Amino acid sequence: MSADGPVGAPGTPPPDPFAQVRTRSYIRLLVMAALLGVPISAGAYGFLALVGALQRWTYTELPKALGFQGTPPWWPLPLLAVAGLLVGATIRYLPGIGGHKPAEGLSMSGAPRPRELPGILLAAVATLGLGAVLGPEAPLIMLGSGVALWLVRLLKPGMPPQAGAVVGATGSFAAVSTLLGSPITGAFLLMEVSGLGGPMLGIVLVPGLLAAGVGSLVFIGLDNWTGLGTYSLAVADVPNAHSPTVVEFGWAFAIGLAAAFVGTAIRRLALWVQPRVERHMIPGTVLMGLVIGGLAIAYAQGTGKAATEVMYSGQAALGPLLAHSADYTVGTLTLLLACKGLAYCVSLSAFRGGPIFPSMFLGAAGGIALSHLPGLQLTPGFAMGIGAMSVAMLKLPLTSVLLATLLLGSQGLTVMPLVIVAVVVAYVVTLRLSPAPAGRSEADAQKGSAPA
Repeated sequence: MSADGPVGAPGTPPPDPFAQVRTRSYIRLLVMAALLGVPISAGAYGFLALVGALQRWTYTELPKALGFQGTPPWWPLPLLAVAGLLVGATIRYLPGIGGHKPAEGLSMSGAPRPRELPGILLAAVATLGLGAVLGPEAPLIMLGSGVALWLVRLLKPGMPPQAGAVVGATGSFAAVSTLLGSPITGAFLLMEVSGLGGPMLGIVLVPGLLAAGVGSLVFIGLDNWTGLGTYSLAVADVPNAHSPTVVEFGWAFAIGLAAAFVGTAIRRLALWVQPRVERHMIPGTVLMGLVIGGLAIAYAQGTGKAATEVMYSGQAALGPLLAHSADYTVGTLTLLLACKGLAYCVSLSAFRGGPIFPSMFLGAAGGIALSHLPGLQLTPGFAMGIGAMSVAMLKLPLTSVLLATLLLGSQGLTVMPLVIVAVVVAYVVTLRLSPAPAGRSEADAQKGSAPA
């Protein structure tokens, strides 16, 4: 708030920030958003279906086609080496850099140019389909915004930059409409990532929500029509949670603190490895793929569990992890956290994808492991781990709370107070552990934030 008062001549009313909403052009924008929601959400569904089919084919069906009785224990090594080769070559030779660098967090820096879209698509499919530990949300955000802007500019080349930004955001909303379990969660994610606020928030949010709503209907229709199943984040058969206890609030502080340190360590190590991979892009990504494969093999051989629990984003593994939590000892969960965490770090440094689902999986595994200790129920531990680890990696507190609570259905309301405490603690500690912006010392930052 400025102490100088509104700008303008004395007696002149301030400009109406919502005047744009009452114009015909805004109505046309809403119609366009609804129309864009159909092809972009259908394309997102096809992208997710392709990734799922590629995972099954390369890990299960291809070894059988080559004459093996099943998937050999060493299979992740060549699979992830090929992933590294494809991603490295895409980043090196195709326009753009294959999308955002996931170690640097989610970004809404603008829609990519049309010539960059093939590289983003190829890098994402190779990353997600062949076993690297990243999720689909970042590529979908970029592809949705880029395709939406490209389609609209084909029909209206002279579109103003502000309208183009709204169209790009609308495409992103449609692309992730139900990926995170609900259009509302996707909306909060995109709002927090973009930093929108004030009147501009509503102006951009309404077309985006409309496109996301249409996209949700498209996803539901394609689920039923294709029989391929749903690609939305979901966890079934959540164990009942009792009312939070004082001890569990203590656990919320502990989980938030632990997640902040673990998330910061993963991010810093990934940012340290990233420039070293980029100096020798293709051999570097192949090497990182081999590291992920080795970690998956080590976990499988050490526990008797599937190597795929270390590979891939972890989105589809969240439900089975909770449902079969009794089958995991604390030692198994600890090894899973170590191998998955290192594989996640390596993937962040070299591959292309989103950071959300692996962070959720790590938080869930950590919460389940801690639930073996006195005073912590399974469902609150699971939820608090997801929320705290998500905010430690994303620095998006509202989205992290929603991810951890809406995922659990009615039980999410019961554990929400605990999740909020864990998320707030993790968020504050993560920011304290993060380095100050370049060129601004901690003393300067404190001086700048002090009241005048």
